[in-house]
Amino acid sequence: MKNYWLVTTDHLEEGLWFRDEEDFKVGMNYVAILVHRSQIVMLAFILMSNHVHFLLRGTKEEAESFINEFKRQYAKYMRHKYGLKEFLRRNSVDIKPIPMNDEAPERAIAYVQMNCVAAGICTHPSQYPWGTGNVFFNPTKIIGRPLGSITKRARIRMLHSNIDTLPEDWTVADNGYVLPQAYVDIYSVEKLYRNPQRMNYFLTTSSKAKKRLEDRFVSASVPMSIK
Repeated sequence: MKNYWLVTTDHLEEGLWFRDEEDFKVGMNYVAILVHRSQIVMLAFILMSNHVHFLLRGTKEEAESFINEFKRQYAKYMRHKYGLKEFLRRNSVDIKPIPMNDEAPERAIAYVQMNCVAAGICTHPSQYPWGTGNVFFNPTKIIGRPLGSITKRARIRMLHSNIDTLPEDWTVADNGYVLPQAYVDIYSVEKLYRNPQRMNYFLTTSSKAKKRLEDRFVSASVPMSIK
């Protein structure tokens, strides 16, 4: 059965998932690749320096498979770049089912989007590039180039992957990663919120949204230690 799932990794107490801009770009490209390869629908996500959040639609098994594979692919990259072995093996994951009533999806998406603001990185999620912060209700024209305009060799270098089945019309940012607008279900999220003002309301009340999510769904959570 297809449901909404809030997928969150624990905050690393030692070390970082993403140490520089290249790491973030690799993470963004792995999200794009795995969304394309999987059956899940990506609604919102954010890559923070020491943890990640995804709000996706799919089965429980698909949600688990997605985060498992994301961790596996990114751990492989970290091992190659930094010589770190089994770095993310100790980083456990929590998967919470999000019901479709009582404005729970709106609050969950807002919680994901506002992580960068809560961390003091920026004043609004639209200022944070590593996720879906500037994707919704954004009238600005997307700037980039089609993936198909990049040579196969350059594409492999950029994606850190040999996969060659991504749609050629997906847009790539000038600094080298597939933009979330290519693969995030923007229509469903905007339909859910109905208008920018209503989305902004949930963003500005997201601290309450976080507490409500934790209190309401803690009993339904599925803690996991990814092997």
